[in-house]
This record gives sequence, C-alpha cells and structure tokens, in this order.
Amino acid sequence: MTRKALSLPRRSGAEWGLRAALALGAAALGYSSVTHSMAYAMRAGATELAHALAPNDGRITALLSEQLSGPEASATDREHADVLAREALRQEPTAVPAVATLGINAQIRGDTAAARRIFAHSNALSRRDVRTRLWAIEDAVSRQDIPATLRNYDIALRTSRSMPDVLFPVLAGAIGDANIRAGLVSILATRPLWAPQWIVYISGNGPDARTAAALFRALDQAKVPIPYDARSALLRRMVGQGLVEQAWTFYAASTRNADRRMSRDPYFQVDHAVPSPFDWTAIQDNGMSSSIQRGQDGGIFDFTASAGMGGPMLVQMQVLPPGRYLIEGRSTGIEPSEPARPYWRLACANGRELGSVDIPADPATQGRFRGYFDVPVGCPAQYLTLMARGSSQVGGIAGQITQAILHPAKP
Repeated sequence: MTRKALSLPRRSGAEWGLRAALALGAAALGYSSVTHSMAYAMRAGATELAHALAPNDGRITALLSEQLSGPEASATDREHADVLAREALRQEPTAVPAVATLGINAQIRGDTAAARRIFAHSNALSRRDVRTRLWAIEDAVSRQDIPATLRNYDIALRTSRSMPDVLFPVLAGAIGDANIRAGLVSILATRPLWAPQWIVYISGNGPDARTAAALFRALDQAKVPIPYDARSALLRRMVGQGLVEQAWTFYAASTRNADRRMSRDPYFQVDHAVPSPFDWTAIQDNGMSSSIQRGQDGGIFDFTASAGMGGPMLVQMQVLPPGRYLIEGRSTGIEPSEPARPYWRLACANGRELGSVDIPADPATQGRFRGYFDVPVGCPAQYLTLMARGSSQVGGIAGQITQAILHPAKP
C-alpha cells in the first residue's frame, strides 16, 4: 500500500474550527445535562445546592421556597420565599409547592381571603399537595364546617402515605363528637383504602374505648367490614379499663347466639387468630404448650405440660348472673394412670375462686367430665380456666378437650 493511501485527508482551517465548536457545544450540553441531573437527584436533601446548580428548574425553585416558609420562618425568610415562589411559577406554572408557599405566607400575614384564593388554585392544580390539604383542614375547622373538614381528611389520607401518622391521632381525639362520628362513618362506608388501617388504629388508640365502641357499632350498622382482630383489640382494651359490661354488650351485638348465661364455642369451632376475652384463649407458658386446632367437623383443644409444670392452659371470660351452673364436656388422650389430672376452675374477675371440677381418671367415663359452680351476688364477671397440675411422670401430661360447655344447672 502506498504512503499516499495511508495519509489523512487535508481539512481547511474553517472545517477544523467548525468541528472544534461542535465538540465544545456537545461538551457544554453534556455538562449541563449532568449538572441538572445531579441537581434534581439532590433536590430533597440539599435543596439550596440543587437550586444553585439548576437555578432555572421551577420544581427545585419551588421546593426551596417551601423550605423557607416553614413554621419557624422569619418575616424576612417569608419575603424571600415569596420571591422564589413567584420565580418558580414563571419557570414552571404547575409548581404546586410554590403556590402553597404563597398561600401559607398569606395566611401567616393574616390575609385569609388571599390564602383561600391561592389555595383554591393549588387545589385545582393538584389534590396531592400535603400543605394544601392541611391548610384546607384547618380552614374548614375554623369555619366549623364538619363535612368539609372530613372531606379534606379523606383526600389527604387517600393521597399521602405519611398522612395517617399525622392525622389519625387528631381524628381519634375528635370522634367523641357525635356529628363528627356520623360524618366519618359516611366516609368509611365508601370503603376508602385507608379505612382498614384506621379501624385497626382506633381499636387500640384514642382517649376513650367507649367512643371507639360507639364508632364500631355505627360501622356495623353501615355494613362496613371490621376485622375481628380489631374487635378483639378493642374488647381487650375495654376489659382492661374495667368496662366489662360495656364490652359484653358490644361483643354480644356482633356475635350470633351470644348468651351471657353460658360459655361459648363448646366444640372449639370458631377460628379467630386473635381471640377476644370472651373467646377461648389458649395459653402458652414455660413447659406448657397448648393450641386450639380446628377442622371441618369441629375442633379440639390440645395440650402438653412438662413434668412438674402446672398452671392455666385455656381460659374464657364469663359474665354469668348469680346462680348455679353446670360444666360438662369430654376429654381424650389423657393417660388413665396419670394422678395429676387437669381441672376446671371458675373464679371471679377479682380473683375470688368459686370452685373446681376435676377431669376424672375412671376409664368408664370415656373422658366425660361434669361438675357444678355457684356464682354469688357481687361477682359480675368470671374466668373459666382449664388448669394443669404438675405431673410427677417423666413425660409430663398431654391430652385434648373435645367439648366443654358451662350453662345454667336445672333446678
């Protein structure tokens, strides 16, 4: 190959100048693109630096205006925030944080009319801005407009994952007002996505368990689903506060065939992952294991206790009126020669024991047990408990209860 074939083509000075200019332009565009990408990536954690890197990005300018108009902002900060907000809207007319900044600052200065006008524009641009929603809630509260207040609660809770942490405690403190409670039920009847989370929250939180129960009763009437775990949590809370009678009334209203004169679920058929005090509750303790095992044709209560271990294995709260009661049922799987057999105990809620009924060892009974308790006046609530006695056998004790019911004794 000749030297001439290997040589580069000659270019004029103008051509080289054009190529250099294009190269510099591409480098400048690349630098600008990288800088802007960096600015946008750091807009939340380092907003001032992001604004310095991309001063013409209206979204970043709007975020900086928001930061400067926080609760601790001085009058000078708010003036600067207004300047930035207006600049952001010139750069990006749909920058909602900038609109909200102008509205907040107007409200802080006492110009409510201007604030309402500005926030109306913000709301038209987007329903997802948190500051707009919080201002709308406060404005509705100041006007004592309950429907508008709850409507803005609903919008905020639908559109922001962080809002439950902010709004649930406030809402819980307000449901003592019957009008607020009624309005809230109407909203929950539309099945918003936040409803299950709220129902679980209010079951264990709030200033008054009785008010939460009133809300749950209204939700039942409105056919709003209430998870049983939430019912159980509220019932435990009510019992813990000494509201046993109110707890029973609430429980009975939503439980088919509930009768205060007898225990419930004699065949262990009810399947609740988190039982209420009025349901059978299996107790786990050191050296003892117990569980309610349910099947298609009923269930059993299964238990094991290590050698020497005793104590409660199964419990259900009662609200029996004064009188004589019979407990009867059937056990299986308990070694006939075991001397330390389980027994049923009934005691008042204050700890006063009313008696005990042993599970017999006689094989002829085929595991059937039967015995009586007397409930005196002044004992409005009781606990029916299956107790384990410490066994001297090396393997401890094990067995099942297949049926247990406590009911009024015939005269």
